[in-house]
Amino acid sequence: MSGIYIHIPFCKKACHYCNFHFSTQTKYINEFTEALLIEIDLQQKYLGGKIETLYFGGGTPSILSKEALQSIFSKIKDSFDLSQDLEFTLEANPDDLTATQAQDWLEMGVNRLSIGIQSFQPHSLAWMNRAHNIQQAHSAIVNAKTAGFSNISADLIYGTPHLSDQDLAEDLQILLNYNILHISCYALTVEEKTALYTMIQKKTLQQVDTIQQARQFELIVQTLNNAGWEHYEISNFSKPNCRSKHNSNYWNGIPYLGLGPAAHSYNIHSRQWNVANNQLYFQSIKKNTVPFEIETLDTTTRFNEYMMISLRQMEGFSLDKIKSQFGEKYEAHVKIIASTFELKKQIQKTVLGYCLTKKAKFFADGIASDFFWIKE
Repeated sequence: MSGIYIHIPFCKKACHYCNFHFSTQTKYINEFTEALLIEIDLQQKYLGGKIETLYFGGGTPSILSKEALQSIFSKIKDSFDLSQDLEFTLEANPDDLTATQAQDWLEMGVNRLSIGIQSFQPHSLAWMNRAHNIQQAHSAIVNAKTAGFSNISADLIYGTPHLSDQDLAEDLQILLNYNILHISCYALTVEEKTALYTMIQKKTLQQVDTIQQARQFELIVQTLNNAGWEHYEISNFSKPNCRSKHNSNYWNGIPYLGLGPAAHSYNIHSRQWNVANNQLYFQSIKKNTVPFEIETLDTTTRFNEYMMISLRQMEGFSLDKIKSQFGEKYEAHVKIIASTFELKKQIQKTVLGYCLTKKAKFFADGIASDFFWIKE
């Protein structure tokens, strides 16, 4: 089983915090769609076997017309062997998610929506420079449920300067009341080449408060755990048996093909990524060449990536898997490091290996980096 990710590199406006590849020049959408259809042909042999998941991300996939989405999905169906129980996710912004759009997507074959709510607080949405308002955030979920979508995920962003703990608690309760299946909660990060980074550098905005973020992370975990949800990955929560298959496959090392500008592909032995420039992408595809760079993944790189990803997940890492896939020296290395973190009560034993304790989850990436094998 494998997955396909399609990057739609267009947005109506630029959110202050976003560092994903996108353009607000939506006049090029038709040219992009034509190029994408050609790339599908060119990359048809990258994956073998059935495709278990299909994910339209971005950018803003919901900005595409019904006809454009149908043409892309039709090409995917003709070019790949899709599983009968395909998980087909579409990321949607609330201002695009009308009752008509939701019905069109469902009829086309989309069976999972990931809605970029981010917040139900007007001041937070304004601070982030989001395109939608509070009423549209509510309407988006209602329209999706009314159309017949049962598998709905919503994104929230926490740790923004004006988001109080009470605001966040209210946002979480709203989503719980809507009885959706999945919530992704992301701490605000300051990435270079974003408007947020520039404003902080110019001191027109205050720096991120990591103490506030840690406190709000604990609030999220406690609220959703108390509601019976699984905290299956650091930023992701679901009702039992309702995890994102597509993202879970990423984290478990399942191969995937990325299509569109800036999209990444992975086949266990190497990773490649398309050029993050729409015009260069169009020009290359017209010459029947996919414009990508490639990295061969050696044992140490694969091990370090495994440690980073596994410690972000509920199950943690497996010692048997480390031994079989990377070798005994890596297993011995991990056991030594694990003993120190176990004494600090930051990791705990599982049946197969170790996972983070609850109090250590906010520091997952930092702890994982201490397990990295440093190349000589």
